[in-house]
Amino acid sequence: MKELFDKVSIRCSRMTTRAYSTSFSLGIRCLEKQLRDPIYSIYGFVRFADEIVDSFHGFDKEKLLARFKEETYRSIQDNISLNPILNSFQFTVNRYHIEDSLIEQFLKSMEMDLSKISYDPDSFKEYILGSAEVVGLMCLRVFCKGKKEMYETLKPFAMSLGSAFQKINFLRDLQADYVGLGRTYFPGIEMDQFNEQTKKSIEENIKADFDEGYKGIKLLPRSAKFGVYVAYVYYLALFRKIQNTPTDLILSKRISIRKRHKARLLAYSFVKHQLNLI
Repeated sequence: MKELFDKVSIRCSRMTTRAYSTSFSLGIRCLEKQLRDPIYSIYGFVRFADEIVDSFHGFDKEKLLARFKEETYRSIQDNISLNPILNSFQFTVNRYHIEDSLIEQFLKSMEMDLSKISYDPDSFKEYILGSAEVVGLMCLRVFCKGKKEMYETLKPFAMSLGSAFQKINFLRDLQADYVGLGRTYFPGIEMDQFNEQTKKSIEENIKADFDEGYKGIKLLPRSAKFGVYVAYVYYLALFRKIQNTPTDLILSKRISIRKRHKARLLAYSFVKHQLNLI
């Protein structure tokens, strides 16, 4: 029965999300139940594409990504894929009418990772659009449940929040991206000249995105608000920790939030949500 295969498929997406991101997993679990599996399916798709360009060293990444891209569009057209991750993703795409343009933009950013070593302002903007902002829009399609006016209103805020999350990831993983993958995402930055002034400039840009993103969280339907707010609070805590970390440490280790602190943040977020203070 196809229903059984679909259940297996979404379990694969859930398992992928929980294995790769505890923060997003907790955020998703704080969404209304009917929203969780569609968001798991989006994250699973995004994660697998990212793994191809970031982790599959020793393999033909370009060929693998091209195959993944082809199979993605075929699954959406056929309403099925033998790849469980793509099978759960196509179901969400078709059910919530996620545009091909969003998927295409995301995959284009993944293709940029195959060859880009450093970015200028224009290519950085395009990369952020595809790797983060359109992912936020895919999720927003699910949250809005077909309400076009709500989607259009919240669209710029979702893009800003996705941008903030991605830029924080870049700051957190600055050393790993440069040493392990040879990438420098922030335009105009030489790693041997990265200093407190440069770091502060990046942080100011991230804060502006965060402030815009929070405006949109307050406008989300209650079914989605708590889950997105939890992810926001976690990333805000990570951002503040990065702000308080000297540049030399940013370049030598990966900054993270301890589990105990995450538990406190979850409790704090729950209280604010229950009291309608978000």
